[in-house]
This record gives sequence, structure tokens and C-alpha cells, in this order.
Amino acid sequence: MGWWKHARHGGCGPSEHGHGHGPWEHAEHPHGHHRGRHGHDEERHAAGIEPDDMGAFGVRRPLRFLAHRLDLDEAQVGKLATILGDLKTERAQVSVDQRRRIAAIAEAMEGAVLDEAKLGAAGDEQVKSAERLRDAVSKALRLIHGILDEEQRQRLAYLLRTGVLSM
Repeated sequence: MGWWKHARHGGCGPSEHGHGHGPWEHAEHPHGHHRGRHGHDEERHAAGIEPDDMGAFGVRRPLRFLAHRLDLDEAQVGKLATILGDLKTERAQVSVDQRRRIAAIAEAMEGAVLDEAKLGAAGDEQVKSAERLRDAVSKALRLIHGILDEEQRQRLAYLLRTGVLSM
């Protein structure tokens, strides 16, 4: 194989023998490449990242991703960092609430008789938690809309429509 083929594939393409991905066939490539067509889902799966591990908007580093994709200036990046930080805090609280709900449901189930009060309270907390997260996401979207210019809003809408970003 010529040097140019290695350079083109970054050393992770088919080996000289025409199979696999060379020395990285069954392991993670040192530069973060993975087997497959290098799609977002394949990379996330290969890295052991589940959808719950993703940050806001379904990407690993949303601030960096959005700053690059939307071509944000420094002031916009600062404001977006604050918005995403607040959203991350709310998502963390939802995660804590989820663990508490599971514990409450487990307590309701362990007795000889189902504890309807605990089960009902756990359900009520789930609804409240979902409403708080919905409100936090809505607030974040309003604030993000306010800091973007028309072209950036168009780009953001495209990223959402195509599934590159998710809510």
C-alpha cells in the first residue's frame, strides 16, 4: 500500500491484506476513530457513550459544537456557556430526582401490601420533575434565540431538523 493511502485513511482504513482496519481492527484507534462508517451513533456506541451520557442537545460538548457550527463571537459564547450551565444543572437535578423516585417505588413495593401513597407520591414527583425540565429547556431556547442573529438561527434550525442536535 502506498503512503498516500495511509495518509488518506489516517492509518485506519483497510489493511494491506484487504481486510479490516489494519492494526486497529478490533480496538479503538488512538485518534478516536472507530470501525464502521464513522457515523455519530456508531462512534458513540463504540466509545461506550449512551444517549444519557450526552450533554444538552445530544452532543458530547454542546458549547464547543455550537460555537463552531454557528460561528459564535466571544460574547455569544459567554452567554451560551451560562445558558448551557444552567440547563446542565437542571438536568443533573432531574437525574437526582429519578434516583429518589426509584428508591420510593422500591420502598412502596417491598411491603406485603403495596404502599399506594408512596407510589402516588413518586408519580407526582416524576411529573413535577418533567415540568421543571420542560420549563428549563424552554427558557434556554428563548435565551439562545435572543443571542443569535438570523443566519445563526437558520443554522440552528437546520441542525435540529436534520437530527444533528436533539432536545
